[in-house]
Amino acid sequence: MSAVSPEPRPMPPLSVTRSGRRLPLLLAALVVVALAVSAWEPHDRATWFLETVWVIVGLPLLFLTWRRFPMTGLLCCLLAAHALVLVLGGHYTYAQVPLGDWVRDTFGLDRNPYDRFGHLMQGFAPAILVRELLVRTSPLRGSRWLAPLTVCACLAFSAVFEMLEWAAAVIGGEAADAFLATQGDVWDTQWDMFCALIGATASLLLLSRFHDRQLAALSRQ
Repeated sequence: MSAVSPEPRPMPPLSVTRSGRRLPLLLAALVVVALAVSAWEPHDRATWFLETVWVIVGLPLLFLTWRRFPMTGLLCCLLAAHALVLVLGGHYTYAQVPLGDWVRDTFGLDRNPYDRFGHLMQGFAPAILVRELLVRTSPLRGSRWLAPLTVCACLAFSAVFEMLEWAAAVIGGEAADAFLATQGDVWDTQWDMFCALIGATASLLLLSRFHDRQLAALSRQ
């Protein structure tokens, strides 16, 4: 009879050394400072809250779960980068971020593209978060289904976000225009989800091997 290979098991709980805590703490401090600065006279207070609520809720949640579920340095950096994208967009509104205006004017675009970049990040960073959760808590470690299911999870999150924007438009009417940031594009919702798909796919193609090494290093600490 042929031998049957055992199914992959979830990774055991990991611990982090004192030196391994420095990077997350530095990144958290950077995000907190950026959040506080962005809250100072934003373009629209309601839009700022809607755009940054993920940071406001997510940062304390990560601290509360850190002992039980410390994260890789790669994931910490990606989440911090995503948070900075959110707080910048929240301060100016996505359609009026100066960096996006510069890109529009420099390359002759017909709209501020910062929201496209934000939705690329909406796939790029969460892809590694979902991957890390699945590798460490499910039998999908080493499975060929890991990558496609990770992308599907990121698309699901993007779809939920678009439904939240739809709800904001229904409730707030014209007051929600700054949050929607469609800039007159009737296909904005489809573009947003497509950008998240591209971001998630690119993240897995570029970072999966490095992420595996980070997970292995974390398990040895």
